[in-house]
Amino acid sequence: CTQMEAEGFRRFTYYLDRPDVMAKFTSVRLEADESKCPILLSNGNRIDSGKLEEGRHFAVWSDPFAKPSYLFAVVAGDLASIQDKFITKSGREVHLEIFAAKEDKDQLWHAMRSLQNSMKWDEERFGLEYDLDIYNIVAVKDFNMGAMENKSLNVFNTSLTLAREDTATDDDYERIEGVIGHEYFHNWTGNRVTCRDWFQLTLKEGLTVYRDQEFSADMGSRARKRIEDVRILRAAQFPEDNGPMSHPIRPEKYAAIENFYTATVYNKGAEVIRMYETLLGRDGFRKGMDLYFDRHDGNAVTCDDFRSAMQDANGRDLSQFERWYLQAGTPIVTATDAWDAETGTYSLTLKQTVPDTPGQMDKLPMQIPVRVGLLDRESGKELMGNTVLELCEESKTFELKLDETPSGKPVPSLLRGFSAPVKLEYDYSDEDLSLLAGFDTDSFNRWESMQRLGSKVVLDAFKTDDIDSFQPDATFMDAMKRIVQDKVTDDLSLIAYALILPTEGTLMQQMKPPIDPTRLHEARNRVRKVIATELADDMRKRYDELTPKDDEKYVIDGPSASQRRLRNVLLAYLCTSGDAKAAELCGKHFKTAKGMTDKLAAFSCLCNMPDSQEAKEAIEQFLADAKGDANVIDKWFASQARADVDDLLPRVKKLMEHPEFSLTNPNRLRSVVSVFITSPQFHLPDGSGYDFALEMIPKVDALNPQVAARMANGAFRTWRLLDEKRQKMILDRLADLSKAGLSKDAAEIVSKMQA
Repeated sequence: CTQMEAEGFRRFTYYLDRPDVMAKFTSVRLEADESKCPILLSNGNRIDSGKLEEGRHFAVWSDPFAKPSYLFAVVAGDLASIQDKFITKSGREVHLEIFAAKEDKDQLWHAMRSLQNSMKWDEERFGLEYDLDIYNIVAVKDFNMGAMENKSLNVFNTSLTLAREDTATDDDYERIEGVIGHEYFHNWTGNRVTCRDWFQLTLKEGLTVYRDQEFSADMGSRARKRIEDVRILRAAQFPEDNGPMSHPIRPEKYAAIENFYTATVYNKGAEVIRMYETLLGRDGFRKGMDLYFDRHDGNAVTCDDFRSAMQDANGRDLSQFERWYLQAGTPIVTATDAWDAETGTYSLTLKQTVPDTPGQMDKLPMQIPVRVGLLDRESGKELMGNTVLELCEESKTFELKLDETPSGKPVPSLLRGFSAPVKLEYDYSDEDLSLLAGFDTDSFNRWESMQRLGSKVVLDAFKTDDIDSFQPDATFMDAMKRIVQDKVTDDLSLIAYALILPTEGTLMQQMKPPIDPTRLHEARNRVRKVIATELADDMRKRYDELTPKDDEKYVIDGPSASQRRLRNVLLAYLCTSGDAKAAELCGKHFKTAKGMTDKLAAFSCLCNMPDSQEAKEAIEQFLADAKGDANVIDKWFASQARADVDDLLPRVKKLMEHPEFSLTNPNRLRSVVSVFITSPQFHLPDGSGYDFALEMIPKVDALNPQVAARMANGAFRTWRLLDEKRQKMILDRLADLSKAGLSKDAAEIVSKMQA
């Protein structure tokens, strides 16, 4: 198969392959040996096919829509497929077909259902109908990207296509549904209306990520999806905004465009799109989308054209909003408040700062929508529902008059639904956070309150002289106990996420350098162990209640997935001790698992106690049960490569000697090397993890520059936050890499890391 985005077509044939050079590919003829390549696919509709001499055959494809060359695709091979159809809102029948290796054919039906749901949702939500008679998807095992939206011929990584209950987790099922939707939604936001140049990449990617997030929210739990999206943003994009690779969602320059398929362009870009809807409302956003397509269908346009459509359709001045496209960095919003009991007026002062980033200083104020609510301090009752405040100045005070005057100062629920991609600073007391966690009507802020409590506790542990004897305060432990015992919340995923402490990457973004990452890891682990010890009885009781009966059927749906998610979070806590009792519980969980979700959860816990008999048996059994399935084997490698053990690096090197490991397959490479370099053990005080990266990046770069560039970025992007000793070790390795003759892709990353 081919991969043309971003600049692949120039390697295919002589062509001006900028995205604004659009043409109609009305006759694409493919010929091949039919015994070797019985399947011949390209864009558009198949208009002719037939036999040729000497066992060869041909197919002719025609795409009536003008498109840039990065959307051109050819697939030829010996593939199996499943077929179905979709009837559009205007009554047209669209032939749907998904191709994969013959042994993977039975794992394609979830992708097919996801495609049909995507097509229906886009018609209902945005009035957008599919425009051809055929829609094909091809799943391949060796693919750098997740998927590619070639017009009517999507190419997918098998990790985002194949699913069966014994090979895919609940998270896999949800991820596949979202990415299938993402690539389909590109048919309008990316294909019918495309980018004038690659600096406008977020025009199609940020918008389409937003659309796939909304699709997934409507298909499942909106509250859970919002939490998941913000967790990803904070883990992947906030460090990018706070590091040497910081760039606006519309970059101003690049050496290799492949390096800007980033969390900033995609995920922060989606948050910028979401702010349009927050400012304009859902109906206003839809009016802007309709005008955007009316004006620009069939054209290559800019981010400014999208903003103009939103502005003109709603009669709003959005000129200041352009700064979200121009300025890098995560804005910090600081809130202070006052309460006038006599007049029943709550005053909220919001101040914003946009931090300096490489190449950008002294930035201008952003237009920031801050959604707020107010709760009664005594009862937890909501005094004021969702209200969107627009912060456009460096500082502004908003006076909010309450109809019902409470006995004391209200507790503010700030940045509800994470209404803007900012860092919020407000001096919440532990009691305030506990109240919000229990009573806030905004599901996101209930979770966020527990994250803030968890952050405080872990950072307190980090600062203490003796981490091993640290004890969290009673307010936090009481809040955690209430969550474990919560039988009122219907969506068990919300309980599961509330129990998970903030990740170390998220915590580092809240801390001031220099940071010892090993000590931070120890602090977080200590808090987890105390929670597990003090709440052991409650956790075990809830775990047993959620354990399926022997004759209970394994079901793939939202409520069942949420039940498994909570049970597996509890399992992880119950196994923090790593003792014989924990190994026994994990071993039983593994052996009785009815699907991959529970099996992988138990296996991951067992990898943290690799010397136990249960772990040794599970390692052998998991691989045997895979029966050669590449995606399952990737899970086997990844779970061991991220194990929380002191001797992880030697174990990773041993894994790389396994006959199933390969440097040439992107998925397999990522499942071991990329997983390790993002683990806490990568930052060992002796620098051996950094030496491993120094060894691997040039090796991978010689085979796959794009993967090597991402590996370098993942390994070293937070180096400025670390302690002086680690900073020096990393800079020494970066200096060595800069002399290693790396590709343009990897060299750009290494150069920016040193700047």
